[in-house]
Amino acid sequence: MTTTEVENFPGFSEGILGPDLMDKMEKQAKKHGTRIEAKTVTEVDLSSHPFKIKVGAEEYETEALIIATGALARRLGIPSEDKYWGKGVSACATCDGPLFRNKEIVVIGGGDAAMEEANFLARFATKVTIINRSEEYKASEIMLDRAKKNPKISFISNAVVEEILGDEKLVTGIKLKNVKTGEFTDVKTQGVFVAIGHKPASEFLKGKLEMDEVGYIIKKEGTSLTSVEGVFACGDVADRRYRQAISAAGTGCMAAIDAERWLEEK
Repeated sequence: MTTTEVENFPGFSEGILGPDLMDKMEKQAKKHGTRIEAKTVTEVDLSSHPFKIKVGAEEYETEALIIATGALARRLGIPSEDKYWGKGVSACATCDGPLFRNKEIVVIGGGDAAMEEANFLARFATKVTIINRSEEYKASEIMLDRAKKNPKISFISNAVVEEILGDEKLVTGIKLKNVKTGEFTDVKTQGVFVAIGHKPASEFLKGKLEMDEVGYIIKKEGTSLTSVEGVFACGDVADRRYRQAISAAGTGCMAAIDAERWLEEK
């Protein structure tokens, strides 16, 4: 829903807007009998069957539960980021990289994700600049070395983005602040990729399902099964590696089949 042009989902040779793709998926689900409630889950009780799902004062009971709440890219938290999101600001190189062919872009972050994004974007861009808030990079030695050896990639250390600059339609640059000197610098760019990590939407499940240190739900290898029998997980809430619409859809299929078979066995 927060992506503009989606060009890497099967079946749409000309691409499709993210909200339009979601609308088509929703209509397809409804056609086959799915009932959709636009509500926010506040609490779950997975201690006994049937499971209890609380939505404010309301409560739902279910024998099987599929968690498909996704993950959100961590953001910088500045107003101009929201203003230009989808207009030059992105958090997915594999989704939006081809749109920045022959342009100069920046990647914000210092971990493996930032190095991976930068190397991928260098296939399309004329220049990629990695911006990190310190001189120390969290990336592994091999990933950092790979980025440093790429002739299209350069580095700016000890800097944070104070503001994203642009006209009414597109990004034209960023304002950087040197964290050591306090000095401000404007850098021209046509694209800003935020690569400071993702946060899975699993807060409401803490202590109830096995998760990793970040909050991604841990699945039994090759399945959608979680640490609680009858609870299944799919998509980005349980995927810290791929995070693509097509892989999320595929694991959604796996979760549906696993849930159906589990119910039949019961």
